[in-house]
Amino acid sequence: MDSSSAVTLESLPSLLAEDIKVKVAGVDSDGILRGKVMSKEKFLSVMEKGFGFSSAVFGWDMHDMLYTTDARIAPPESGYSDFIAIPDLTSFRRIPWEEDIPFFLLRFVNNKKPVPADGRNMLKSVTDRLAESGYQALAGVELEFMNFQTPSENGYDIQGSKHLDIATYLEKNTPGSLRPLTAGMFSYSATRPVANKGYFYDIFNISSQFKCNIEGWHTEGGPGVYEAALKVCNVNEMADRVSLFKFLTKSLGMEYGITPCFMAKPIQGQAGNSGHIHISLCDLEGQNVFARDEEDPNAPWPDLAGVSEIGRHFLAGLLEALPDIMPLFAPTINSYKRLVENYWAPVYISWGLEDRMASIRLIAPPVCKPGATRFEVRIPGADLHPHYALGALLAAGWRGVQKKLEITVPPLSVLQSKGVRPELLPDSLHHAVQRFKAPNSIARQVLDPEFVDFFAATREHELKVWREAVTDWEFKRYIETV
Repeated sequence: MDSSSAVTLESLPSLLAEDIKVKVAGVDSDGILRGKVMSKEKFLSVMEKGFGFSSAVFGWDMHDMLYTTDARIAPPESGYSDFIAIPDLTSFRRIPWEEDIPFFLLRFVNNKKPVPADGRNMLKSVTDRLAESGYQALAGVELEFMNFQTPSENGYDIQGSKHLDIATYLEKNTPGSLRPLTAGMFSYSATRPVANKGYFYDIFNISSQFKCNIEGWHTEGGPGVYEAALKVCNVNEMADRVSLFKFLTKSLGMEYGITPCFMAKPIQGQAGNSGHIHISLCDLEGQNVFARDEEDPNAPWPDLAGVSEIGRHFLAGLLEALPDIMPLFAPTINSYKRLVENYWAPVYISWGLEDRMASIRLIAPPVCKPGATRFEVRIPGADLHPHYALGALLAAGWRGVQKKLEITVPPLSVLQSKGVRPELLPDSLHHAVQRFKAPNSIARQVLDPEFVDFFAATREHELKVWREAVTDWEFKRYIETV
């Protein structure tokens, strides 16, 4: 039963009648859950008007280092005063591995206005605009992640060591000393999951209980890599499920001595962890509006013969915006180590029917039924912020529909047949942020400018911290030679 469909303020007390506590969490600017446990009485007393939650969650990075740049959503001079956190009744589920504790996601407001940095607010504002025009969006996300055996503080194979602690271990050891869950490359293996079948099948089964249903679940290329295709659903719900799925796998991993890793590129020389997004538009009755009733014999390219005018405009909007919204698909320094040639990751502004080497893979008749027509955006890695990425995609595509943009980039196969190299996407976080925050950026046209300034500042902080770091590679390379 989908409990969220029946939850109201009036029904909440009876729904929680047997509980003494509730867990709540919001999503920060890195897509990470930040939350706490509250007594049931406290939770019920603040359900309608919300409760104070430190704005510092949008004033620091993923390691709680305060931003060193001018990220104005939660500036230091504010004293990191509270935002108001409002529990979202539609997000209700129970956490099976935490004694079925009730769980709710939050939305953040400040001075009675949605906080622009809150990705759940950002995505909702885009989908609300679509709904006003009679459309809704569906999405599916495929997450790849590498799994490591979790060491204790003192390493592997320590007699009597029971406390596993990868963070403390990495303070003394190099990441290269970590052991993958399984070695070697074997995509779609029928046998390798059996070696860790408790962990493998618990993720699948408990995802269903936690309303993060998996549609497809298998090993992928790379040591200890799994891929989960989350079941297609409403785009707002899908964004929530991506953050919740990561929470689920990390929690279950603790019970099995396994650390799942959603970095875009955990190991040099291996393909990275992708976070491909499938996206489509429907009318409010659920009819796919990217599909044509009949094949178009006069399509500009055969790839588009089964795609509607709305679908073509949407694709044109995506292609035009991609280089200006890259930080929302590839938000970290590490993201761009995945986006290199010959590793199954796109580096060009490109598209094509059933083309897995392009940035946007079109899936449309005749390779699927009309109702399944969609775009697979293959740029994002598993380190994506799902609400930001989906919000940017929808806003960019919708701009194309509103402006009736035409596709100016031929399919990748056509360009390759002519020996033409497509335009490159930004190849570093610095380059991407410069395009993202530029005065004439498409990001500023389709997203709240206050959000653009904020997120650009958070990524500039990331760049500053990285520039100041001395890496193992640098030390090994220069210690004896400079």
